[in-house]
Amino acid sequence: MDIQPRLTNEDKRTLGLSSLGGALEFYDFVIYVFYAKIISELFFPSTLSPFWAMLNTYGIFAAGYFFRPLGGVVMAHFGDLIGRKRLFSLSILLMAMPTLMIGVMPTFESIGYAAPVLLLLMRVVQGIAIGGEIPAAWTFVSEHVPEKKIGIANGLLTAGLSLGILLGALMSLFISLKFSETEIHGWAWRIPFIVGGIFGFVALYLRSYLKETPVFKAMQAKKALAKELPVKQVLAEHKTAVAIGMLFTWFLTGCVVVLILAMPNLLTGAFGFERADAFKMQSAAIVMQMAGCIAAGLLADRLGAGRVMLFGSLSVAAIAGVFYNSLGHVAPSTVFMLYMLLGFSSGTVGMVSYSMVKMFPAQIRFSGISFSYNLAYAIAGGMTLPLVQWLSAYSKIGALYYIWAVCLAAFLTALLYRARFEKQAASQSNAAETEFS
Repeated sequence: MDIQPRLTNEDKRTLGLSSLGGALEFYDFVIYVFYAKIISELFFPSTLSPFWAMLNTYGIFAAGYFFRPLGGVVMAHFGDLIGRKRLFSLSILLMAMPTLMIGVMPTFESIGYAAPVLLLLMRVVQGIAIGGEIPAAWTFVSEHVPEKKIGIANGLLTAGLSLGILLGALMSLFISLKFSETEIHGWAWRIPFIVGGIFGFVALYLRSYLKETPVFKAMQAKKALAKELPVKQVLAEHKTAVAIGMLFTWFLTGCVVVLILAMPNLLTGAFGFERADAFKMQSAAIVMQMAGCIAAGLLADRLGAGRVMLFGSLSVAAIAGVFYNSLGHVAPSTVFMLYMLLGFSSGTVGMVSYSMVKMFPAQIRFSGISFSYNLAYAIAGGMTLPLVQWLSAYSKIGALYYIWAVCLAAFLTALLYRARFEKQAASQSNAAETEFS
């Protein structure tokens, strides 16, 4: 009988510290958007119209996305050559420092145009950091845990990233309840950034207790590290894996950006929900998405990522169709329940990393995951909200059609993934068993 290996205490500590660090980094990255309006008023001249101030503020936020591929590729390059642990620690340092700096930075009133320039620089560094952190975390934990536990490890880690978004939302809610609008505008808006920076340094200290992955140490001992530029090898020999990784990442961005981050704006703007109710629903949906990531990981360890992605993409498409078409037609309690189901099914995205870990060989794994994920996220992250906004001009539920498109792409990609990687690996394994029997 096939006995499922257990996670050791060392595995659990590695997974816990990796998830905590990922959650805090994601918190640091998204907290900016929760205070975008205040930042637009404080870091740009008062003579600038509110529209252009907000546009510039969002442009600076977008800079973080555009620099993710650069940070990811450079950090992954060294991660494949000198070790996962060093780059894993560097990424959280590069996120914590700018977050703390934004919290104490002088505004336009004090230093003029140097304020938005410094703000842009901080966001660029954050983009570089997040581009290295997530692929580093996926690679790090996958190379620490037993083969049969890679699914649950990636599910827990991706749930940790969703926790970072939840922490940002809860911190914003706390600040709004604790302080007056005058206090928030005057100084209290700085608290979430300072707290995020401090927690980042705490996470950096805790990560010093992590050990290099056994897989990297084995490659180092055998002198089996990549002989040329890892990303060059990725593009030369693993084009199909890159394409699959990018298409799966498109599905991930749709589930996170449209179904979670942008949902409060849709509920309050188009369907008249109270802002507080919309944010409560969003927070509950994030918790359900975290639970979905863990459930998907458990299933993937038994059934494979391909089957989970096939079922998950169909599930998201079906539940999204019911949810969006119910808006404005059913009781808020029913909308809430449907949104929770949608959040849970979207936890399928936790297996995007699992598929990439399986597709890329250890020598170039960090670079392969980083290149595929960050390039796709930069493209999809930049085009998703404008496309959804354009579709919404034709229908209040225009976002649904975008979600259906990414679900269709994910379903077809999962079929290709199963045929190219899972079934092929299974047939090779069977052939090897026959040869030795």
